Amino acid sequence: MHLWDWMNTCFSVETIAFTIVGYNMSWIELFGTALNLWSVWLVAKRKILTWPVSIIAVLLFMSLFYQIRLYSDAIEQIYYLLTSIYGWWLWTSPAGSRELGVKFTFSSGRLIIFCILLTGVLSIGFGAGMSRVHIWFPHLFPAPADFPFLDALTTMMSFTANMLMAFGRIECWIYWITVDVIAVGLYSAKDVKLIAALYFIFLIIAMNGLMTWNKVRTRRQRQTEFA
Repeated sequence: MHLWDWMNTCFSVETIAFTIVGYNMSWIELFGTALNLWSVWLVAKRKILTWPVSIIAVLLFMSLFYQIRLYSDAIEQIYYLLTSIYGWWLWTSPAGSRELGVKFTFSSGRLIIFCILLTGVLSIGFGAGMSRVHIWFPHLFPAPADFPFLDALTTMMSFTANMLMAFGRIECWIYWITVDVIAVGLYSAKDVKLIAALYFIFLIIAMNGLMTWNKVRTRRQRQTEFA
């Protein structure tokens, strides 16, 4: 078997690792889910290792989402790849705190409102595009996208959250919590049950991340006040 054929087989959602309770678990879903879970746990704990782990997980999920026709999610992974590379650089930068190259703070009210409005506008536009992408590019997208507007909303919210996370903005976790709630229902409807379960775990980790980053911010404020 040639290398290309072997890779196509390994990265296919049709290549089953095992079956549990009647559910066929593909290798790509299994490893993609495990690495995504690990990367989210690492970022909640403020570990720089989150970024290289995230890069591998992103590549696996990019292939998986394309195959199950969640095209917005597949395109979203390209953005994750770029922001993961940037986040890796930013967190190792000598500027900022002594622990990491970034401080953990809330954004200004003006920036938060801007992010919400921009996310909403882009979600509508992107959803409209994804609903017709199979017409515009039939060779790349042979079948219509499923749930194009809902998929676009979680995609745009994730774009915003990932960039805010790279800059250490604590409200990124509120974005992630919202995305995770929607994603549990979306992936359940698409019958990728392990990923739906993964996003439920993400939801719990996001709640913990919100509390952890806020505690770091509060502790540093107190240290500054008493310095």
